[in-house]
Parts: sequence; structure tokens; C-alpha cells
Amino acid sequence: MFDLVIKDAEIFDGSGAPPVRGDLGVSGGRIAAIGPALGAAKETVKADGLALAPGIIDGHTHYDAQITWDPFVDPSPALGVTTAILGNCGFTIAPCKPQDRDLTMRHLTHVEGMSLDALRAGIKWGFESFPQYLDMLAKQGVGPNVACFAGHSAIRTFVMGEDATERTATAEEIAQMADLVRGSMAAGAVGFASSTAEAHNGEGGTPMPSRLADDRELRALVKAMGEGGKGVYMLTKGSKTSIPYLEEIAAEARRPVVIAALFHSNTNPTAAFATLDQVNAARSRGHTLVAQTSCCPLSMDFTFKSPYLFESMQAWKPAMAAHDPAALKKIYSDPAWRASVRNELAERRGRLLFNSEWNKLFVVEAAKEENRKLEGATLAELAKQAGKDPLDYILDFALSENLDTLFVAQLLHNDDKEVGKILADPNTHISLSDAGAHLTFFCDAAFGLHLLGHWSRDLGVLDLPQAVHRLTGQPAQLFGLQGRGLLKEGHAADLMLFDKATVARGPKRRAHDLPAGAARLTASAVGLHGVWINGTQVTDAKGFCADPKSRPGEVLRSFAA
Repeated sequence: MFDLVIKDAEIFDGSGAPPVRGDLGVSGGRIAAIGPALGAAKETVKADGLALAPGIIDGHTHYDAQITWDPFVDPSPALGVTTAILGNCGFTIAPCKPQDRDLTMRHLTHVEGMSLDALRAGIKWGFESFPQYLDMLAKQGVGPNVACFAGHSAIRTFVMGEDATERTATAEEIAQMADLVRGSMAAGAVGFASSTAEAHNGEGGTPMPSRLADDRELRALVKAMGEGGKGVYMLTKGSKTSIPYLEEIAAEARRPVVIAALFHSNTNPTAAFATLDQVNAARSRGHTLVAQTSCCPLSMDFTFKSPYLFESMQAWKPAMAAHDPAALKKIYSDPAWRASVRNELAERRGRLLFNSEWNKLFVVEAAKEENRKLEGATLAELAKQAGKDPLDYILDFALSENLDTLFVAQLLHNDDKEVGKILADPNTHISLSDAGAHLTFFCDAAFGLHLLGHWSRDLGVLDLPQAVHRLTGQPAQLFGLQGRGLLKEGHAADLMLFDKATVARGPKRRAHDLPAGAARLTASAVGLHGVWINGTQVTDAKGFCADPKSRPGEVLRSFAA
């Protein structure tokens, strides 16, 4: 007798092959049989032709802190995700010395849009080393399956303390970091993650530690990761880490390099395709570079208390360094400072996160009643009506509302025709949900449902077997996740049951349920009928349904080469 049989489903196995109609049986958390008219089970689910696929593997999350207080990493399991990869960009919380905990948390406030109060109230610091962090997660249990990168910024801080954001490392310090990478890999890290992106700053505009790494350090640490013949190097790249340079690193380490973030920009429309051409040329030479992209438009909610979309600009540094609201308002009011911002926006157009597309920046929530009539209007419209420069208008408006106005910017990846070309490339890794981060800016945790609905069903950019493959079998192979990502006898029963006709991501909403009452954006699913993690149901047609105390997931610590 099976523990579970899902009867009469259209089965998409995750390989990209056409679906078959039949039943799937589960025993002991694993797929025991796939075929017609399977026998008796303790529990039977009638699919009645609904699509059954492997659960989504989210390859780019930032749940490293949240998972310590929320083992189910809400909302991902309710959005089809059964496995989450943590530690992307190297922004981990392990290793961490007790005296560096506050420093580590403050690093995350700007770069990951996390509330410092929530981090201080929520993180359970039952570890110091990376192996101890994995042990703690395994002991407390996890909702979905998780695999964790060893994080460059955390390792650098562990070795160098506050100097990690100030200078290059000595040869001795690099050797210590390399030993920590080796120890992390031996303990079960999925790879090593880093960032050289100019937009990645900590509190007060301080560069994230990994941005201070020189060539010696990067090469030494990636080489240390790959010494055992396993592991993925994940990098969010900046202007100083070119694709040819990363090909050299891939060749030296003989390991895959996953490169974030490939976004299409309307103001620099050829850049993403030039990068993709370089990546594919490297692959043709036998060096595994993988461009990580998103299937969601990049949009951000923000206030001018923390306007992330501007913070990669050099001219914005004085505002990021302001220590209190009064100082920040003084900077925003300064005509000379505004002129420097305006000049940089013009000079670096097409190379910034925000590229002066004022027609794609909207007022979402006005703080003052008399301004509510402006909600939904673009800044281009409002500035034109007022006869003002758009930058002057938005800053004056924000100042008039005590910086409480909520805006939204549609930044990148919003041309379906061009983005579709990137998604159609069979070697891009579709991910970049950033789930667990940027909690007040956006929520793309339902990216997989958006791929299945918008891109596959509605636009036909990928057929459904391929769309499922790109969310399941493909990332399982990339990260070396053994026995996952496919519906196959003996594999883990990580399953997702959905309606092809309606599957989609629901609207985002704001919740105030983080530790210390901090706010976040979250989302729900449309057309999702069931999610199982290792054979345990965690989501039904109404949403998350698991006992919060259950821990059906596994901390994954062994990976295929």
C-alpha cells in the first residue's frame, strides 16, 4: 500500500519530455511508482487531469536569516517551491563571530532591504561557523529542502572584522578565507557565492565586503571551492568582473560559474544580449558559464527613507551616509547635490538600476490626504504639469510628505518581446526571485508560477514541458541536487499539482508580520492545488496547509559533481 497516490494527473516529469496521463504513488517520502491505475493508498488525491510536476527549485533566495525564525520560509512553499538555494551573492550570516553579529546584520539592511529591528529580534544565533549553521538548521528542521552557499562577505568579515569593508586582504588573510571555504564545502555547502556589484552596499553606503576582494582573493577562494571536484561559483557581477575574466576563473576551478543578474534594459537594449553571446561562446569552449535571469519585470516599491534604486550611484553616497532624518532632508534639499545626481543620471544612462525613465515611476501611496488624487500618476506626468524637472519634483514631493510617500519604479525586464528571447535561450537559469530579501521593495517569490502562466500558457515563449524543466530538472542538474527535480521512481516526492488554465502569481500585498512587527511584501498563488515536500503535503488549493511545527524538508549537504 502506498502512503499517497495522486490519480489521473497529466504528469510532466521535469525532463522536458511530453506529459503522460496516469497515477503517481509515494512511499516513505519517495516516488514509488508512476503508471496507470496504481493500487490502494493511505491517502488518495484525485487530480482529474490537473498537471503534476516536480516542485520548483528556487536557485536565488536570501532566506539565510529568516529560516532561523521561520523554518517554512513563508511564502515560498505556498508558491510551489520545494527546494530553496540560500546564501546567494555571498550575503550569508555564517560564519559569524559573536562580536560581529550586529555588523553582519547592519550589512544586510541596505543591500537586502531587511529591517534591522526584525533581524535583531528574529535571528537565532545558535552557531558561529558555517558547519554549525548547517547543523543548527538540520536540528531545528526545515520546511522546504535547502542548500546553502558559503558566503564571501560573511567569510571576509569573519577573518578581517570591520576591515573587511575597508581594504584588500593580505596573503595570510586570503589563506584563512580559503581554509574556511574548504571547510564549508566539506560540511556540505553547495558552492561559494560572492558579489562585485556596485549596487551592493551595506549600512551608510559602505561597500559589501566581497566588493573589496582583489583578483588574488577571488581566484584563491573559487579554486579552494572547486578542489574537491564539486561546487558552483555564484557571482552577482559588477563592471570589474567581465565575462572573459569569469571564463578564466571557470577554466581554472573547473567548476560552473552562475552569473547574476541578466536583465534587459530599454535604455541599453543590446547589453543583455551581448553578455549572453559571451556566455554562450564560453560554453562552446567547454567552460560552464550560466547566466541567471528573471521571468518577472523588476519593479520596486520604495520611499526616500531608503531608495534602493538610486543607491548604486556615486552621487547618492552622501545621502546613504546621513545618520538621521534631518541630515537626509538637508541633503535632499541641497541644489548642488541634486545637480550632481542629475549629471550622473545623464552620464551613466543605460548603466544604472534607474535610468531616468520617469514615465515608469509612479506614486503608489501618498501620505497626505490632499495628495491621494495623485496616486497612480507617473512622475513624468506630474513633473510636466508642475513645470519642474522630474528629480526636483519627486524630491520636493517626498520632502513635503516627510519622506513617507510610497513610490514604485518599473526598472528593468519589462519588454516581453526582448525578455522572451532571453528566457527562450535553453541555457539561461530562470530564477532571481530574491525571496527573503528586499522585503519592502518587491516580492518575486512566485516567479515559477509566472513562468508557467504568463510565459508558457499566455505567450507561448516556452512550451509547458520546457517551462517545467527550467524550474525543476535544469536547476537540479546545475546545482548537483541528487534525486530531485524529476518525477522518477526513487526520487524524492517533491511535487506540485496545478491547473494549466489558471496557474499564475497573485497580486502582492503588504503584511506586518516580521519580527518586531516589520513590514514586508508577500504574494499568494493562483491555480495551485497542491505542494508536497518529501511526500508531505504543505499546500492545498486554499494555500499553505502544513502544521507549522512539521519539518518535512531536508538540509541538503551532498551534491553530484
